[in-house]
Amino acid sequence: MTDSLVSSGCLVTEGTVWRSVLFSNVSIAEHSVVEDSVLFPDVEIGRHVRLRRVIVDKRCRIPDGLRAGFDLKLDRRRFQVSETGVTLIMSTMLGQ
Repeated sequence: MTDSLVSSGCLVTEGTVWRSVLFSNVSIAEHSVVEDSVLFPDVEIGRHVRLRRVIVDKRCRIPDGLRAGFDLKLDRRRFQVSETGVTLIMSTMLGQ
């Protein structure tokens, strides 16, 4: 973890976190990378996930292999993207 704020109860298992904020009880699985992002409480990040400039709402379960924040055209079809290119992911957008 580099230049990040991490709350209690977070578990980062062989993942990488850069310039991000992790609220309580966030878990990040193996080989996942989170950068310039905000993860709200009780978020679970699967394996081999890549997130850049993403806000993940509380209690979301990000499936293995998901990529967001790299292809804004694709992100706009699945999620909500701000005018400045920040991607918002909510559980309803993931069918949860």
